[in-house]
Amino acid sequence: MRKLISALLYTAIMGLANTGHADVAAADAMREGDMRKLIFHSAPMASTDEPFTGEDGQQMTLADFQGKHIVLNFWATWCAPCRKEMPHLSALQDAMGGDEMEVVTIATGRNPLPGMQRFLEEIEVDNLPLHTDPRQSLARAMGVLGLPVTVILDPQGREIGRMQGDADWSSENAMAIMQTLIDVEG
Repeated sequence: MRKLISALLYTAIMGLANTGHADVAAADAMREGDMRKLIFHSAPMASTDEPFTGEDGQQMTLADFQGKHIVLNFWATWCAPCRKEMPHLSALQDAMGGDEMEVVTIATGRNPLPGMQRFLEEIEVDNLPLHTDPRQSLARAMGVLGLPVTVILDPQGREIGRMQGDADWSSENAMAIMQTLIDVEG
């Protein structure tokens, strides 16, 4: 009983200290199935200002997306798990994308635009951006060592969670986790 009371007291104190991030624990506790691979950080981590190339050819940074939750996915045309995951990210964008959340995909490494377009056409995805990180500078700055990697950024642009490997981002569990983050930190 003493442990339960201590845990409740700790949770209440943490809630008062940092309401937004303390409640990431609620999303963390919801993880099931594929989402068990999603690791939430104990505190938000600063992101990077390393530039990448937007689909319009202009230089961008992650700061361009501040103000909403970002599901940031690093992928490549040669990545078989990426091919499996991308339709799920597309479905997440269809279901939840908007003013509060957006799926941002960045092809890292050598991914020629025609190959990227063909990749998305073959898997029938037409709602995700064709941003690129051709020299892998953003991926390196963010510690991306393999593909796919998905990073969740809060509205302030800080990293709050990360997943290595593919997942069903269109699952009820994934959407419930994202909705919880939006409701708490939005």
